Amino acid sequence: MGPEKRDRSAALIRRASRVLSIEAEGITGLRDRIDESFSRAIDILLQTPGKLVLTGVGKSGLIGRKIAATFASTGTLAFFLHPAEGMHGDIGMVRKGDVVIALSNSGETEEIVRILPIFKRLGLSLIALTGNPDSTLARHADVSLDTGVGE
Repeated sequence: MGPEKRDRSAALIRRASRVLSIEAEGITGLRDRIDESFSRAIDILLQTPGKLVLTGVGKSGLIGRKIAATFASTGTLAFFLHPAEGMHGDIGMVRKGDVVIALSNSGETEEIVRILPIFKRLGLSLIALTGNPDSTLARHADVSLDTGVGE
């Protein structure tokens, strides 16, 4: 391997190492924020007689889809509801007794904020996963978990 390839290889290794360090720091930071809210969220999930509904937009939506798929593969009745689709008829898939986990880093995503009153009107429990504990989403949730990370 020539010097140019060695330099490129070393740079890629440093970059990969940095990415893993950033991810590890993010996880460690979340660990330090586990509190009674986490316990309340688990209680809501364990006590719900209905389905688990995940919702989010953009990257948060992709994460929500993955969480829903993981729960479904373990036998939990779970699905992803895009909030914009929910506003246009798909809300008919949810019923009183279901629990919603809403994901939004800002907690102010327009589509999420607009569907919150519908969730409440239907009597759904709401768990927020947000990086903004003072957000509209966090204020409307039965329990809010601070999932914000630095980078």
